[in-house]
Amino acid sequence: MLFNSFEYLLFLPIVFCLYWFVFKPLRWQNLFIVAASYIFYGAWDYRFLLLIAFTTLCSYATGLWTGKSLEHNDERKAKYICIANVAINLSILGVFKYYNFFIGSFSDLMHLLGVTVHASSIKLILPVGISFYTFQALSYSIDVYKRKIAATHDIISFFAYISFFPQLVAGPIERATNLLPQFYTRRVFDYEKAVDGMRLILWGLFKKIVIADNCAEYVDTVFNNYAGFNGSSLALASVFFALQIYGDFSGYSDIAIGTAKLFGISLRDNFRTPYFSRDIAEFWKRWHISLNKWFVDYVYIPLGGSRTRKVLVARNVFVIFLLSGLWHGANWTYVAWGLYHALLFLPLILLGMNKRNTDIVASNSILPSIKELASMLLTFILVTIGWIIFRAESISDAYEIFKKVFAFGIWERPWYGLTYKAPTAIAIGVLLTIEWINRKRAHSFDFSWIRQAWVRVMLYYFILASIVLFSGKNITFIYFQF
Repeated sequence: MLFNSFEYLLFLPIVFCLYWFVFKPLRWQNLFIVAASYIFYGAWDYRFLLLIAFTTLCSYATGLWTGKSLEHNDERKAKYICIANVAINLSILGVFKYYNFFIGSFSDLMHLLGVTVHASSIKLILPVGISFYTFQALSYSIDVYKRKIAATHDIISFFAYISFFPQLVAGPIERATNLLPQFYTRRVFDYEKAVDGMRLILWGLFKKIVIADNCAEYVDTVFNNYAGFNGSSLALASVFFALQIYGDFSGYSDIAIGTAKLFGISLRDNFRTPYFSRDIAEFWKRWHISLNKWFVDYVYIPLGGSRTRKVLVARNVFVIFLLSGLWHGANWTYVAWGLYHALLFLPLILLGMNKRNTDIVASNSILPSIKELASMLLTFILVTIGWIIFRAESISDAYEIFKKVFAFGIWERPWYGLTYKAPTAIAIGVLLTIEWINRKRAHSFDFSWIRQAWVRVMLYYFILASIVLFSGKNITFIYFQF
């Protein structure tokens, strides 16, 4: 079920009304959340409900077992139980997401060495959101072992934690330390919180339907037929893809966070104006925050982080970026994308420059300085180059696209074939303007600082009208495939 679908437009208000007016006791609310979440997920493919249920039950049981072992001070047993659960969950993820990739890569390698291998592949449907809910389950198991959270005996709350429908299929990737305790406590309807949630949903739909889906029209046409387009068209398509993937993914996160607010639940932030970053390190503090923090906490720091010898720091950086690339999909383009960002990030951390931009850009002024503007522009260009690798179907395709982008064709007039040319350009300007104005606030669509209510209402109607009048082709969210 898509956030931008008619089915969801009916689903959300029904669930909201039943949640607050019928299922009032806490335990019944949690049980209803689980049922609604399974209906939401099952609308895509009901067969994979068994998979998410197995992941949930496995993590719940091993959490109890780990907690009991720790109570008896049996650290070794607790460690093995935790490792077993991690292995089970990663094995499921590996089979569904990476089996054919690794089998195909092994077969290709043997062919290069002159050895013929008849490797069999399995036609598996990739379950939507498997990477997200698997990582969420893993964080619980690890946190119980590390004594960051007590193992829960409340199986209904745990099912709600894993399957909470707003962030089930594309994040943010939650931690048990933040989300699980919220299912233990009775929720009281908060009007201001709900209104703020509606603002986020509206803004997220604008990002997805007006920005991402319209940019996708151009991006798909050019990238899918790159041989027939000049370098300037490919460069423009790359910029549009940067806007598309941001509008698509951050739009989903906004809708998820906003929807959770309607139910009295707070989710962690996932994007903080990443394209206003002044270097790659700052970009990664602002882009897909929940995944990056997951890798830092559960991979980078356990490996030694940055408080070790420089050669090991370099190793740790490459490990988390390559894993991040591989997490996005079973394709060498994602691995190359991760490697590219590791190469950009490594000099900053080795020179101690990765924390130089911790404040908000132009924090004491309305406009950025020339230096800040140049830094933001350079960072955006570097990130966009990475998006070419990410979007290409193969490494060879990426290479051919780069040859065109960095050739004389870059100075030719680009093809511009969007259905809504002027409206899309205006919408992009609105997006950047609003995010710049509200870059210091809790989220980009927080206009509570405007005292005149009629101004705020006019702004909301303008965004709503844009969604209705200039919606692009209804396209599945990009991160559903991850």
